[in-house]
Amino acid sequence: MSIPNTFDLTGKIALVTGSSRGIGEAIARLLAAHGAHVIISSRKAEPCEAVASSIREAGGKASVLACHVGEMDQIDATFKAIEQQFGRLDILVNNAAANPYFGHITDTDVGAFQKTVDVNIRGYFFMCSGGAKLMHKNGGGSIINIASVNGVIPGMAQGIYSITKAAVISMTHAFAKECAPMKVRVNAILPGATDTKFASALTSNEMILKLVMAHTPMNRVAEPSEMAGAALYLASDAASYTTGTCLNVDGGYLLA
Repeated sequence: MSIPNTFDLTGKIALVTGSSRGIGEAIARLLAAHGAHVIISSRKAEPCEAVASSIREAGGKASVLACHVGEMDQIDATFKAIEQQFGRLDILVNNAAANPYFGHITDTDVGAFQKTVDVNIRGYFFMCSGGAKLMHKNGGGSIINIASVNGVIPGMAQGIYSITKAAVISMTHAFAKECAPMKVRVNAILPGATDTKFASALTSNEMILKLVMAHTPMNRVAEPSEMAGAALYLASDAASYTTGTCLNVDGGYLLA
């Protein structure tokens, strides 16, 4: 008796935002390795093309669409381009995020506040909305929001970022509930401390990193590739009955 490969993504179209580096790049590479055509996306096309070229050289399928998820016109243009080029979208990974301010919450200025909210809340919301509508046209799909453990336990000196990630967790639940009849599954991944350029303000701060590691039973920072397996599961048929889940990939941080 043959056992079906529920992790096979052959023929699927996947959009991964913020995939020119870090967690997004790691997820895009793994989805491509399992057969998906991956659309590499971030604000600038050039670094995306470097990732896409590398995936193609390895035998995978990848293309590029630049999109700043903090700009509504670019979100709309992205979904129109995907529909025109591919006619469908099966997987959306909302990974692009903003964290322009690192410091005491009371010193957050309005510019940093607005940028963080525009990308991490408004951007995620309308990416989910546009993605779900396009998926519904072709029988459903999977949306994966990259949230953070900071959405559960606010990170030190990361107040507004933590608040927006808490909103992403709630948003995931709301979209999961209302999009289930559309055959669109919506889940989230909550990474712990991960060694990326995006998280360098945390990982390079010895005092804060020491506090985080004291709260992390595995006592180490994750590699971006360690987030990708969770995304593969949630994107695939292996998670066909999984929606509204927030999957902690945090070395035990939320247990401590």
